[in-house]
Amino acid sequence: MNVAADRNNWFRRYVPAAPGAVQLICLPHAGGGAPQFLPLARALAPDVDVVSVQYPGRQDRRQETPFDDVRALADRICELLAPPPSQPLVILGHSMGSVLGFELGLRIERSAPGALLGLIASGRRAPVVHRDENVHQRDDDAVIAEIRSLSGTAATVLQDDELLRMALPALRADYRAVETYRYREGDRLRAPIAALVGDTDPRVSLDDARAWQRITDAGFSLRTFPGGHFYLSDQWPDVAAAVVDRIAVFEGRAHAS
Repeated sequence: MNVAADRNNWFRRYVPAAPGAVQLICLPHAGGGAPQFLPLARALAPDVDVVSVQYPGRQDRRQETPFDDVRALADRICELLAPPPSQPLVILGHSMGSVLGFELGLRIERSAPGALLGLIASGRRAPVVHRDENVHQRDDDAVIAEIRSLSGTAATVLQDDELLRMALPALRADYRAVETYRYREGDRLRAPIAALVGDTDPRVSLDDARAWQRITDAGFSLRTFPGGHFYLSDQWPDVAAAVVDRIAVFEGRAHAS
């Protein structure tokens, strides 16, 4: 597959954007896919160029081998973003996507200094907060129970054995990637970080979310939303407004520096 085709395979634009619009790179949660961010793309167009990443191993890429290492996945995404982007970037990740976003941000800051305006980390504790987790080592029933507890997968998928069999390899690989990930002491973004979290998220406390402040050399903000781990699914308009607000703050900081 040539580079252009490979980029089209990984990066999905659902709605056209205006020339020169800030590019928002959206990174899904474990088991998630690029269409998760379609409501956001519709809400932000044409002022923001929303680019959703489609990981291998799911949906139309289910025949491909999923990544089970966060840093390897970040390496590949960064390679496909090269040559250095001509438009400023903001990264938005949810859950696993937030950890991936941090690692991708480190790579962008090395390969294209000044391109990254900021990271929006949703629904995930900061990488400096470690907990031993082993969902990826559990049997299929236990993995399904975990995703049901977080309400992160459509009920129709959970009730369909064939769909579940197709989804489980990618889910397990994603959980392995994020659960075996270890923060490297000293890694920090020069760009600011904004944390978003549901106020009843069973996996992320407010202190967990505030810890993102420890790995940026720039500004930090925290906003809570009503809801649990997948709070954004029920309130995309409010999430979109928060994203627009953070992008404006990131741009203001960049212009002032």
